[in-house]
Amino acid sequence: MRYFGKNAKDLPLSNLRLPSGAHGSFAQPETSDSRNVSVVNVGNRECSLNLEGVRGGVENVCQILESGTWGPSLENALSVFDEKPQTELVIGVLKRLKDIDVAVNYFRWAEAKTNQPHCPEAYNSLLMVMARSKKFDYLEQILEEMSLAGFGPSNNTCIELVVSCVKCQKLQEAFDFIQSMRKFKFRPAFSAYTTLIGALSVVHEPDLVITLFHQMQELGYEVNVHLFTTVIRLFAKEGRVDAAVSLLDEMKSNAFDADIVLYNVCIDCFGKAGKVDMAWKFFHEMKVHGLLPDDVTYTSMIGVLCKANRLDEAVELFEQMELNKKVPCAYAYNTMIMGYGSAGKFEEAYNLLERQKLKGSIPSVIAYNCILTCLGKKGMVDEGLRIFEEMKKDANPNLSTYNILIDMLCRAGKLESALEIQDAMKEAGLFPNVLTMNIMIDRLCKAQKLDEACSIFEGMGHNVCTPNAFTFCSLIDGLGRRGRVDDAYRLYEQMLDSDWVPDAVVYTSLIRNFFKSGRTDDGHKVYKEMISRGVSPDLTLLNTYMDCVFKAGETGKGRALFEKIKARGFTPDVRSYSILIHGLTKGGFANETYGLFYAMKDQGCVLDTLAYNTVIDGFCKSGKVNKAYQLLEEMKVKGHQPTVVTYGTVIDGLAKIDRLDEAYMLFEEAKSKGVELNVVVYSSLIDGFGKVGRIDEAYLIMEELMQKGLMPNVYTWNCLLDALVKAEEIDEALVCFNSMKDLKCSANTVTYSILINGLCRVRKFNKAFVFWQEMQKQGLKPNMITYTTMISGLAKAGNILEANGLFERFKANGGIPDASCYNTMIEGLSVTNRAMEAYSLFEETRLKGRNIYTKTCIVLLDALHKAECLEQAAIVGAVLRETAKSQHASRFL
Repeated sequence: MRYFGKNAKDLPLSNLRLPSGAHGSFAQPETSDSRNVSVVNVGNRECSLNLEGVRGGVENVCQILESGTWGPSLENALSVFDEKPQTELVIGVLKRLKDIDVAVNYFRWAEAKTNQPHCPEAYNSLLMVMARSKKFDYLEQILEEMSLAGFGPSNNTCIELVVSCVKCQKLQEAFDFIQSMRKFKFRPAFSAYTTLIGALSVVHEPDLVITLFHQMQELGYEVNVHLFTTVIRLFAKEGRVDAAVSLLDEMKSNAFDADIVLYNVCIDCFGKAGKVDMAWKFFHEMKVHGLLPDDVTYTSMIGVLCKANRLDEAVELFEQMELNKKVPCAYAYNTMIMGYGSAGKFEEAYNLLERQKLKGSIPSVIAYNCILTCLGKKGMVDEGLRIFEEMKKDANPNLSTYNILIDMLCRAGKLESALEIQDAMKEAGLFPNVLTMNIMIDRLCKAQKLDEACSIFEGMGHNVCTPNAFTFCSLIDGLGRRGRVDDAYRLYEQMLDSDWVPDAVVYTSLIRNFFKSGRTDDGHKVYKEMISRGVSPDLTLLNTYMDCVFKAGETGKGRALFEKIKARGFTPDVRSYSILIHGLTKGGFANETYGLFYAMKDQGCVLDTLAYNTVIDGFCKSGKVNKAYQLLEEMKVKGHQPTVVTYGTVIDGLAKIDRLDEAYMLFEEAKSKGVELNVVVYSSLIDGFGKVGRIDEAYLIMEELMQKGLMPNVYTWNCLLDALVKAEEIDEALVCFNSMKDLKCSANTVTYSILINGLCRVRKFNKAFVFWQEMQKQGLKPNMITYTTMISGLAKAGNILEANGLFERFKANGGIPDASCYNTMIEGLSVTNRAMEAYSLFEETRLKGRNIYTKTCIVLLDALHKAECLEQAAIVGAVLRETAKSQHASRFL
């Protein structure tokens, strides 16, 4: 036989499968009739023998191909077996192979040996190997060769390739295959298109679907109502209403009549997309076209109306449906019951249950589950338990029922009752599934009962169900939020050991909680680990990470992360910009707000309340208060109600630039609109009025604050005290300080600094020193202003020993005295006849580059003359003359 090749004798006989009868002979006919019959029989025999020969050859070639990896030795074995394989053999082998790499190598070898291009069937067989192996690396190359040869994949091959991709969820590969066919001018099969469109619709890929849909039309395929329905449903579900309406118009322009299925799809999908009036339009339009609404139509429309809180219309439609109906539609009843429950009208829901029973239809477990779900959302736990007992008369509770109850009880913090329901569930022959456990763990985490949640998690491994990715995610986040970040990370490692792949949600939680706990390095490490494991961050993770980085004071890294969002192919959203603006404002770069605000608008971002507040804060901090005020007005026009943060930010901005009347008007506007103003807003006005000396108005604001039941904080008191001190009303300031203590508001370093400064200004130095000592008894550390104020006060009071001791202590603690402090000490030492000490300090002041006052030089000069320190006096005199000259020259500049 030809198929064994001329060198077949060189192969071991055990490797050859000769067809039976290959060595026999045929009988010779004796008559002409018998001769004709014999010719037919011989032809059939030869065909059968050829077939057997091919089969045997295929078997042998496959054995050779399976005997080792491709290489020279394997090629030699194939050549020995059959130097020039025939087409039938090649096709037969390709139909048996499952490894695409082996198939391509054999395909190329056979082509080289025969020095002939392969036939269409051989190419189609090779493509089928790709379908079986689900590997498509060689696809475009093979299609290009087929195109050059003047033929393309068969319809069956095309369909099989697409179906194979769909079955293994390689939808992008299937889409790319069809696009490659179009690239080489091939015509993909109709069924290949419809199969892929159906699969892509399930995973919500509207852009890919519409591309295929339009290609079908370009190729002249007739797209029917069913296909239009599939595509319209997808776009409507995605909320892309304009595209769905456009497709509807296109369908009508092609003279297709919409059927009841399409109308039902439109009512349901457009309604769920929030286009209730459009859903109503379809409902009435179908009647005009002679189509009577069926149960699905009514139920869908009722459900849409209930979700839109248009309960009266839903009830009217339900009654219209029931009018001529003998057998109630259970699905419609369930939908209406859910509508009543969502609206909190439980009596009406119960009445509907009774009405259903009177019509001879027993309410199903779904109806009761609807009621229980609504009761759970309203927090009506006791009523939920009552209905649970009541339902047993009509329907057996199912797994969903028990899960709803457990969820309800866990939300209410009734863990013991939830565990009792779980036991009852087991007694009813139902066993908790992973959803049950996830509900309990998630709700316990949110109720901050982490030990109980961990206990349930630990018990899962011994029960029927095992934790899934959601279980790990809930507990990791719960532990992290309560500061147990090490426990959260250990659980993350356990998740990896359990062969679950953490997603972006898990990494977001870990990063946020590490940063929140002050462990910024660990937060960065988690992000790097995520990248190294090949997990792609989503926009939420990148936004969260950027927010954490900015809050940690890493402004440069925050900027870089914003750029990384764009580099990863994401478009920054309104939250991205809000985080960036807020972070830069806190980092001292508020002046960049203006450019970022317009970049955000140019990108089409729709600002929400948080974004407006962030931008307004940035404008105020960068001195663009007018722009902030304009944005406040724009916010109102756009339908966003300004919050206490909005008003507080603008009021503070106006108060800081002394536009107090405008600030007060905005303050009154906020109150008139019912905005609950907080201590921060009141403090801004008190500070503003106090700084310009409008003490009476500052007092009135303070009185109003307290009348509202708010408690002034230490900042509020400090604002008022500072205003009084600057107005030299020190006695009133001391009264305020006592009131502050009476209201249990603890003073801070700033409070004492203000009082010490005020007392020193009115020369009550001894009283100031008393406050200095009190401050230290309270465990408060004086700041530079407190030190310098106290040192100057003591020196001016003549207590030069205490002043000098304080001065030296201040420097020993790393303090840097200012010019005023140095000059005061020099003068104090001079007037107490310590001229050389004063002179030493004079030299130190000059070395430090501090300014020496003319008066200080005169006092020191007088002291040095008295002490007969003439050399030092000459130096001070020279400095005094130089100071006088520079002051004289500056008058003429």
